Amino acid sequence: MRVGVIGCGAFGQHHVRNFSEMPDIELVGVADIDEARLSIMKERFGVSGHTDYEKLLKCNLDAVTIAVPTTLHKKAALTALEKGVHILVEKPIASTVEEATAMIAKAEKEGLKLMVGHVTRFDPTIMRLKTMIDKGELGQLVSLSAKRVGPYHPRIRDVGIIIDLGVHDIDIISYLYGEHAQKVAAVAGRTIHTFEDYASILLTFGSNKPGLIDTNWLSPHKVRKLTAVGTKSIVDVDYLTHSLRNYDSEWIRDAKIEGREPLRTELETFISCIKEDKNVPISGEDGLYTLKVALSAIKSYEEGREVFLHD
Repeated sequence: MRVGVIGCGAFGQHHVRNFSEMPDIELVGVADIDEARLSIMKERFGVSGHTDYEKLLKCNLDAVTIAVPTTLHKKAALTALEKGVHILVEKPIASTVEEATAMIAKAEKEGLKLMVGHVTRFDPTIMRLKTMIDKGELGQLVSLSAKRVGPYHPRIRDVGIIIDLGVHDIDIISYLYGEHAQKVAAVAGRTIHTFEDYASILLTFGSNKPGLIDTNWLSPHKVRKLTAVGTKSIVDVDYLTHSLRNYDSEWIRDAKIEGREPLRTELETFISCIKEDKNVPISGEDGLYTLKVALSAIKSYEEGREVFLHD
């Protein structure tokens, strides 16, 4: 299968690396506006490089991944879809609901795959936790809370922390509950960034189940954790140490977790869905829902009130 990558920045370069290592993939080329970055990609992976992604899209591609700034997602996605190319677009799907809706409609019209890169779903710890929840090993799931904090990265200039990082946990918490949130309340502010750089978000699901998210760009060290509380046991996940610990009334158990790169699993899944003509696991509609919740969280803190969500 012939693939390309649009955007070779901090995360896009990992798309390039993974595709270059996949035996059934022909990495045709990459696109980025930074010529120095392109030179590195061409030298390291032996691919063609383009400063104009439309030239890349003329290379008879089957699929492309889009890892450009969020505000540029719509234009790149619509251009690729118009060329008959399946797309995986990095999270969040777009900057606005209108942009995301246009992307979804175009993919449906062209009969092409549109997958959203909420990569945390493919983390081995989350895959294990989801299996445990679905099997009833935690009993009734009553609470989920996430902490995602760390220092600010200067590459993030077009969105605040809710859109950049908060969407990870909005998606994961909704995925683990297996339902959409009903309302959201958020407190947030900014100290070093143009947009908000810290936020505490409360999502409310059916039967009054909470989803708590604490995120900021102010902490001097990186933390990526999630806790799931059930009526039978409590599970702590640490993404950075690839660990899952299960506490019940008799035992404390550490799960054996395969140390596999989530992005590799995500990209392989995307390619498999194209080859086998299967539905992608994270659709445009899934991405749109997560974006709506994130935008509602921003509205909540700006207006100082909880916001009810309507699918």
